[in-house]
Amino acid sequence: MKTEITGMYNEERALFMAHDILVSNSEFDVGESPLKHSRDVEVCGVTFKGKYPLWYSNNITVHDTVFEAGARAAIWYTNGLYMHDTKYRAVKSMRRCSGIKLENVEFTDAHEMLWTCKDISLKNIRVTGGDYLCMNSSDVTVEGLELKGNYSFDGCSGIKIKNSKIIGRDAFWNCENVTVENCVISGEYIGWNSKNLTFIDCELESLQGFCYIDGLVMKNCSFKNTTLAFEYSSVDIDINGGIDSIINPISGIIRTSSIGELILDPDKVNVKATRIWHK
Repeated sequence: MKTEITGMYNEERALFMAHDILVSNSEFDVGESPLKHSRDVEVCGVTFKGKYPLWYSNNITVHDTVFEAGARAAIWYTNGLYMHDTKYRAVKSMRRCSGIKLENVEFTDAHEMLWTCKDISLKNIRVTGGDYLCMNSSDVTVEGLELKGNYSFDGCSGIKIKNSKIIGRDAFWNCENVTVENCVISGEYIGWNSKNLTFIDCELESLQGFCYIDGLVMKNCSFKNTTLAFEYSSVDIDINGGIDSIINPISGIIRTSSIGELILDPDKVNVKATRIWHK
């Protein structure tokens, strides 16, 4: 059984190396690193105001808690984190962590969130100001994400995303092994320089998106305001409806009811390597 602790803390390293405790209805003010090197800790009804509260920690549960703007870089080098029903207002939230499960969490200033992490589960998460979400992370499972932020999932591998909405520039660059299902994705240069990207039952909008991809698969996807798509990509595309324009895919098949403009330049690609099938 955990020992319950309640209090108002101002000093640095207030509960340094704490373990097997429940911290409830407490406030950590400006003192840095209050729970650094902690383990087997539950945090409930707490407000964090200072930097670095949970570094080098293990087996941490956080719920019904607020991370204020001053709690920068709150959770780094931590393994085993379950956070739910929490408000998170600080930047650089998590880095080089593993075993992360987030549920019903709202991030309102999410720059540099979840960088170089692995084994991540996100469910019913709202993110604003979230540029470079999950950069260079791996083994990411997402359901019910609402994201407004640019350059999400850059350099990631092993991503599965369902029932989500992503609004922002240049998602899924430099990725490998990504499956996106029943999502709305709106941005510009989506998916460049990636390998094995699959979109299923998605609504997509982009400018010169889905280019330079080795193994782009789309099943029953619809497009709006999408131009100059698929350049130098190998494709297996099934479009529900039409698309505004396509330019120089390198190989594969595209099934669609209409193409506003099709650009196939024999000086740049082997035009016979891509089949266009009009439904």
